[in-house]
Amino acid sequence: MIRWFIAIFLALILISWLTPLLQKLGVGRLPGDLRFKLFGREWFVPLTSTILLSMLASGISMLL
Repeated sequence: MIRWFIAIFLALILISWLTPLLQKLGVGRLPGDLRFKLFGREWFVPLTSTILLSMLASGISMLL
């Protein structure tokens, strides 16, 4: 269980570091990424970006 906690923690750190770079590349603004305001707060649901990054990670893992 500790391994999973460490892996998730490291993944979140990596994602937070790469978010500005990914936004410059257009990830997060793809068709299918939802942005809406609800209760005075802006919500963001990156459906298409998540699928695209998941396919990319899967392809890389198959090559290795």
